[in-house]
Amino acid sequence: MFKGVYTAIITPFKADGSVSEECLKKLIDFNIEKGISGIVPCGTTGESPTLSHDEHDKVIELTVQHVNGRVPVIAGTGSNSTAEAIRLTKHAESVGVTACLVVNPYYNKPTQEGLYRHFKAIADSVKIPIVVYNIKGRTGVNVETSTLMRLVKDCSNIVAVKEASGDIDQMKDVIAQRPDGFSVLSGDDNITLELIKAGGNGVISVASNLVPDRMTAMVKAALDGNFAEAEKMNSELEPLFDVEFIETNPIPIKCALAMKGMCEEAYRLPMCELRPESKERLREVLGQMGII
Repeated sequence: MFKGVYTAIITPFKADGSVSEECLKKLIDFNIEKGISGIVPCGTTGESPTLSHDEHDKVIELTVQHVNGRVPVIAGTGSNSTAEAIRLTKHAESVGVTACLVVNPYYNKPTQEGLYRHFKAIADSVKIPIVVYNIKGRTGVNVETSTLMRLVKDCSNIVAVKEASGDIDQMKDVIAQRPDGFSVLSGDDNITLELIKAGGNGVISVASNLVPDRMTAMVKAALDGNFAEAEKMNSELEPLFDVEFIETNPIPIKCALAMKGMCEEAYRLPMCELRPESKERLREVLGQMGII
């Protein structure tokens, strides 16, 4: 069972737009040293839509090599083309990832039957665990609970879901219906505590790029049942949870890391820098929280 805090790590770029491998290694070390449960490269926060397939493969390989078994690596390998997702997932398996995170097919809006067949084809193509990544807001489709449970029944290696539907009732429904050993992870920092209270297992986090120790402490307290302590820490983190989505993720979190001197503030179009007023608000919150 996956539990705890998994950092959806950014992909740092150099000013010329190329991937900064040295910076990525430093960010990985920072997260592991601060107690994170695992690293998730090439997800939404990793700007995977603008990585070439060669870069995508390379970032995953580099992450596995540099992590070197210290924590699990859950690699993002989804696509709206089932064949592409299978290729990416098989490659990730070949370089030694712990598991793969597979997002809903985006833009083409498949039916529930299409979603079932898509995820099943990917799961059947590998032996490693698969985490379904359900995020309707970015993909235009929702993996209904009945579809997810059908997949879990028919695919023994579908072992978890990253739930970013924003619908806590749906998440509670998944928790109520899941088999033993199936993990439900939040895809949103701000509802992680509520999900754990409902029986969830942790989070694939944006905020932990910046404050891995504080996210880990909050989630550990919640998983240990120390909800008063977890509530206090969660309240202290709420300003960051709000401001990290002041504009489209991962723009604010990458900007925050740049403010802290941990990466360059470099994006690939169509992602671009924060508006001046948003950047000022971000700087204000980070200052108030003692992060910068």
